[in-house]
Amino acid sequence: MSNGSNRSIDPSCTDRPPLAIDIIQLDIFGIALYSVLTFMAAVSMLVFLEECVYIYKKVPAKKKSVTIWVNGAAPVIGTMSCLGMWIPRATMFTDMTSACYFAVVVFKFLILMLEEVGGDKAFLRRAGRHKLKISTGPCCCCCLCLPYVAITRRSLFLLKLGSFQFAVLKIAFTVLSIVLYTNGTFDLSDLSITGAATWINPFVGILTIIALWPVAIMFMHLKTTLRTLKIIPKYAMYQLVLILSQLQTAIINILALNGTIACTPPFSSTARGYMMSQQLLIPEMFIITLVTRMLYRRQYDPLPEEEYALTLEPCLKQKLMGHYSAVLY
Repeated sequence: MSNGSNRSIDPSCTDRPPLAIDIIQLDIFGIALYSVLTFMAAVSMLVFLEECVYIYKKVPAKKKSVTIWVNGAAPVIGTMSCLGMWIPRATMFTDMTSACYFAVVVFKFLILMLEEVGGDKAFLRRAGRHKLKISTGPCCCCCLCLPYVAITRRSLFLLKLGSFQFAVLKIAFTVLSIVLYTNGTFDLSDLSITGAATWINPFVGILTIIALWPVAIMFMHLKTTLRTLKIIPKYAMYQLVLILSQLQTAIINILALNGTIACTPPFSSTARGYMMSQQLLIPEMFIITLVTRMLYRRQYDPLPEEEYALTLEPCLKQKLMGHYSAVLY
């Protein structure tokens, strides 16, 4: 019985992912699917390049770089997913490239919010009399007893450092993972206590949570001030890219490693899980690219100075009361 069960298992279910030449040999449905997904990835990158030209011409110099970085999250991830779809054995490297790019985007989005209010000095001048609420996600959303923190140069530096460390350490751990992979030490499917992936991936996850916390703190503080600049839908798109590229991919890969996703020759269960993840990300990033283009390709009026707004409000009230009294009498 044991020999019979062994003969029923296709050899490709325990083999490495297929080569790119094997992917080309598809049926009609496969050709149509791969063609549509490749077209979406190509259009996403073309839209991004066109958006870069627009940003370079229309956006102020201080916001050009950060705006381009944030806009590039979805098209870059979609393009890397397309490469991983066509070359299954390169999926680990394409995923790592996407993760490294998004690690920089986390920091850049924090800088973008600061630049929208005029930079560090303008932010400190506007928010000097306010305090930061740090009891927010993803770290301390349940710790409502945490005190509010004064907005100073030191607290602003710590917020930046909390996101910047992820951009640096994520790239460093990615390089380390590639070096260990070439030595045969790093294997995503090796979940033993001695496996390198067992130690590196959870540590990177902790760094991710720490990096997302300052961005959430800054967003909660500035979401009302930057409401006219559509910061809420922009933040929603940023969060959506995070969830789809990180959480969705992780869930699919875990299901594949557990054997929940069935083997379909020439793809093993793990390789098929990676392939499903890539194919889902391409249309998702395509839609996000189009929505992001609509949000950032707009000319917004500059924000009024906070001091001017505070002094203007009593004057308006006084004029309205005088006009109302003249009408009555």
